[in-house]
Amino acid sequence: MIKLYDSAFSPFARKVRMVLDHKGLSCDAVDGLLKSNHDALKAVNGRIEVPVLVDGDIVVVNSPDIIAYLDDRYPANPVYPPSPAARVHARAWERTSDTFVDPIFVDISYWKWAERPDAMPQGLLDAARADLAPVYDALEKELAHREFVSGALSVADMALFPHLASARVMEVEFSPQAHPNLTRWFKQMRALPICAADLRRARDFVVGLKDRDVERRKIFWRGDRVEWMLARGFHGWFFDEIKQGRVAWPGPALPAPMTLDAGADLPSAKRA
Repeated sequence: MIKLYDSAFSPFARKVRMVLDHKGLSCDAVDGLLKSNHDALKAVNGRIEVPVLVDGDIVVVNSPDIIAYLDDRYPANPVYPPSPAARVHARAWERTSDTFVDPIFVDISYWKWAERPDAMPQGLLDAARADLAPVYDALEKELAHREFVSGALSVADMALFPHLASARVMEVEFSPQAHPNLTRWFKQMRALPICAADLRRARDFVVGLKDRDVERRKIFWRGDRVEWMLARGFHGWFFDEIKQGRVAWPGPALPAPMTLDAGADLPSAKRA
């Protein structure tokens, strides 16, 4: 059985879980963010990040790589469109979601769930709203003549949904008046079984968050989330976080060794 180190709190893990559900693939899900599971997670991913997928002897980290692996290994119900143009489009929106939308939503979320001694820096929420406005406008245009972002349901929709599902709670919501097509898409996504299941898992996690053995004092920072915070002028706040010891950094990103069976279809090196 596939093992997935995930967390209902991670938008990247949620994306992978929706892909698995879409493909009808069951998995043994392990909450990698529980402190009691950190050693097991570190054994398969030195960065101590979720998601990580273990399929037999194959270990895949990083959500786009996991999804590419799943679409290749289990091609039924693909999440990448068949046409080259639509595939490039879907991958581009997945990348936008992962590298631009994610940092905004995550960086403004800390004052909703983490143990914080301070209030959100003045102007941070305004910066988030300003940066998300063109994203919402672009999606509004994309969805004017399409049911889903890239035509058929794809990885683009599954990447965006976990973030936009929290837009109201994060106080960066889009409006039905200004974005009727995006609003229609969101309602349609919520009605899909894979998204309804995702929302149930996320709600259950948040409701019991205070009783879960997860790190809530130190914030785990990664590249794009640091970049957005610094680019918007909040470097003073961020450097103070480092000085106060409230920052956690990922470990080294070294690939898992490939077993002989996993690489059986590769030519072996010849000795001179």
